[in-house]
Amino acid sequence: MVREIAVFLYLRLFAILFYVFRLFPLQKDKIVFVVSFTENSSYIYKEMKRQEISCRTVFLATNKMHPYFSKHKDATTYKFEPSNFKDFILSSYHLATAKIIFVDNYFGFLATCSFKKEVECIQLWHANGALKKFGLEDASVPSRTKIAQKRFKKVYSKFDKVIVGSEEMAEIFKKAFGINESKILRTGIPRTDLFYDTKRHQHVKNKYLLNNPEFRNKKVILYAPTFRDTSIHSFQMPLNLDMMKDVLGQEYILILKLHPAIKQGVKIKETLKDFVYDFSDCKNINELFFISDLLITDYSSIPFEYCILNKPMIFFPYDLKDYSKTRGFWEDYESFVPGPVVYTTSQLVNVICKITLNSSRCEEFNKKWNRYSTGNSSNNIVKYIQNHIGSTNDIT
Repeated sequence: MVREIAVFLYLRLFAILFYVFRLFPLQKDKIVFVVSFTENSSYIYKEMKRQEISCRTVFLATNKMHPYFSKHKDATTYKFEPSNFKDFILSSYHLATAKIIFVDNYFGFLATCSFKKEVECIQLWHANGALKKFGLEDASVPSRTKIAQKRFKKVYSKFDKVIVGSEEMAEIFKKAFGINESKILRTGIPRTDLFYDTKRHQHVKNKYLLNNPEFRNKKVILYAPTFRDTSIHSFQMPLNLDMMKDVLGQEYILILKLHPAIKQGVKIKETLKDFVYDFSDCKNINELFFISDLLITDYSSIPFEYCILNKPMIFFPYDLKDYSKTRGFWEDYESFVPGPVVYTTSQLVNVICKITLNSSRCEEFNKKWNRYSTGNSSNNIVKYIQNHIGSTNDIT
């Protein structure tokens, strides 16, 4: 109840501000990005700059994202949080007067927006594939209040277009957002462009090898589990790191990429320091993809990008039964993922000792989920902006 009251007050405040600013004229030379993640919006912005499309760009960022986007000197960045009231007011103004609005997540404020008919709101979802259910298909939705469920539907109804990288994701969005075929935009996902940039890959690898020369003669395992709703004190490392070092230490090193909410709860023993490396503070997980030879994960969406690199993956869903009850999956987990599934550390090390890349399975997975993400997604979206919303002259 307290949560719903807080949401109600937030939305009422935004609705009042938006209604006032909607009286102002629409600015056809302005594009607004509402951001809670970095990659997709940044890639579009950089492509716009590369093509020298001159328009006003505004980033409305969470407190966490603000330092990153404020580095773009040719754009304006605001903290879109009620706690920063001045920025919140200015953010509301820009949302009410922009011609093009990109959003990369579920944002409750959209439920109160009544955009002018010339405006296009484009959902730039932060993942290009999905194992876990979300949106209207999330297992928690039936337990939410009727008011909340109504709000969800209102938010999703504000998406004029939803960007996808595959037909599979298009079908998922139709169910998750309750949208029809006319709202699907098949441009590919901007964040995947990086995975086709081989020069960038080599640059990243050289940088890490320079800073970590001990990586040179070892194969690199990346462990990147999905975030679980747990506290630092209750989190326990599911891997037996001592066992992994005993069996794999001569040939491999292990990089940990844990969520910031739990990484402080992990203490690496001195005896493991030459085998386990904690890179949880690394802000760009894509860079860790390039230096790794093998990925271990569970329910994360990162395999949908990692498969582009055609490297082996092992899936370690040690709490599969409990997790599936609370979250739910779009398909049967074990038959869906493009790699071996293990539940214990002993099973894991046995698989690693015998691992070979199943190229056909990985390639099939890549073709299925990255059909439209082939290295030109950012350019495709910029073309859409030009061709479907206005010519270059219109937005300069």
